[in-house]
Amino acid sequence: MRILSIDYGKKRTGLAVTDPLQLIASGLTTVQTQELIPYLKKYMTQEPVELFVIGEPKNLDGEDTHGTALVTECIRILQKNFPDIPVKKMDERFTSKMAFRSLIDSGVKKKDRQNKALVDEVSACIILQEYLQFR
Repeated sequence: MRILSIDYGKKRTGLAVTDPLQLIASGLTTVQTQELIPYLKKYMTQEPVELFVIGEPKNLDGEDTHGTALVTECIRILQKNFPDIPVKKMDERFTSKMAFRSLIDSGVKKKDRQNKALVDEVSACIILQEYLQFR
């Protein structure tokens, strides 16, 4: 079974997933946030998922940000729609900056790096990689 990571945003949500052995994290896609639950329902008819890992936004001092309440609501919706799948939170501080840096280091062209959907997907992948390292 796979682990699916979510970089939740008000407009867009980046997704990443492990391989079935849960060794490697790969970017899956970015969806419009209002399409997240329908997308996950369809995806999970094809691939079994045993855990959601969601990025938890925090300030540098560890305090909640404006996005923390949105993520809390997303967790509630995930638990309502997928009651058998646990949800774990991971600190997502610096993931967007790390994702952008990763795209630069990978040789992605400047025009493509401006695609925020790609940055969201890579951020979800970083969140998932960090979860895999710390579990």
